[in-house]
Amino acid sequence: MPHAALPASAMSAPPRHPHFYTVEVGDTRFTILKRYQNLKPIGSGAQGIVCAAYDTVTQQNVAIKKLSRPFQNVTHAKRAYREFKLMKLVNHKNIIGLLNAFTPQKSLEEFQDVYLVMELMDANLCQVIQMDLDHERMSYLLYQMLCGIKHLHLAGIIHRDLKPSNIVVKSDCTLKILDFGLARTAGTTFMMTPYVVTRYYRAPEVILGMGYTENVDIWSVGCIMGEMIRGGVLFPGTDHIDQWNKIIEQLGTPSAAFMARLQPTVRNYVENRPRYTGYSFERLFPDILFPSDSNEHNRLKASQARDLLSRMLVIDPERRISVDEALLHPYINVWYDEGEVNAPAPASYDHSVDEREHTVEQWKQLIYQEVVEYSAPPPPAPHQPPPDHAQPALTT
Repeated sequence: MPHAALPASAMSAPPRHPHFYTVEVGDTRFTILKRYQNLKPIGSGAQGIVCAAYDTVTQQNVAIKKLSRPFQNVTHAKRAYREFKLMKLVNHKNIIGLLNAFTPQKSLEEFQDVYLVMELMDANLCQVIQMDLDHERMSYLLYQMLCGIKHLHLAGIIHRDLKPSNIVVKSDCTLKILDFGLARTAGTTFMMTPYVVTRYYRAPEVILGMGYTENVDIWSVGCIMGEMIRGGVLFPGTDHIDQWNKIIEQLGTPSAAFMARLQPTVRNYVENRPRYTGYSFERLFPDILFPSDSNEHNRLKASQARDLLSRMLVIDPERRISVDEALLHPYINVWYDEGEVNAPAPASYDHSVDEREHTVEQWKQLIYQEVVEYSAPPPPAPHQPPPDHAQPALTT
């Protein structure tokens, strides 16, 4: 239905925001719904500032992320649009949930900011890696990562950029994946520009600009697991080339069959590197680095953890363990719960978004439309059946 024309005086008057208030957080201005109170900054990233707040309606603590002018360029706009679409799509306990989304601006012309309201977590995995984790906690965190990844894969989303800073945990040891990784068209090539972001956890096939399948994400989980055990980054390359060198120095030069699948220019470079035999996993991850074997009912051992690592950190993706196989591995399957592993599949993600070429103005319109049409999901039912396993807590 066409809208009735507004009188000219109403058009020129500044819009009134009865449901919003403005507060300065550091040097950022937040104009948010009045239901959200007690804002405290908790982090900032490439996309914007994140605050903790209290939701007076649901009476829970939340995180509010301000996407400041998300359409300032095509890359930012595409990323913001994709993130918003995906957060609406997925619904799994190991992936961060979108509780609300809004903009204080009343028209497309004024549109500047998007606010995303999410569950508030206690820490990211970077902080947890520094703790002395026992086998129970380590395997439970890995199990939840794998459940979340499997759910993304069911929606046709291959992450390719999992890293500790994008995985968050609560003190009760529950874990959630915080973002959705690289868009399909944001591919990386071997000779790309020097680092702007952490690429330590990206799989060889991403670094080398090869094709990839779902188990690209297993490599990242292997890197994170290795870091939990070793207490430091496994492959801290300063750029793609250094990254590759760090990988082959430890794991050895891959087979000729693997080399044959590389693009000629990349293959030429890789084949001309010094050859490395690599080290055994017993040498890379000696017993002394592991927590003592578990005496609890799970009876988890260093030998099982090392076996899982040796199946995940495989340069050739065709020989690397799959997500489903990892979930059945003895180090992980002690937590196996059908409802968590095989939660209802999300609606499939429309990948044409990643391929779309739009002007900044068109992206702005698409994002605005998504935010205006968004309706917050109902709060979760209070009683959900507990999983079959008793989970460990991070705080003792």
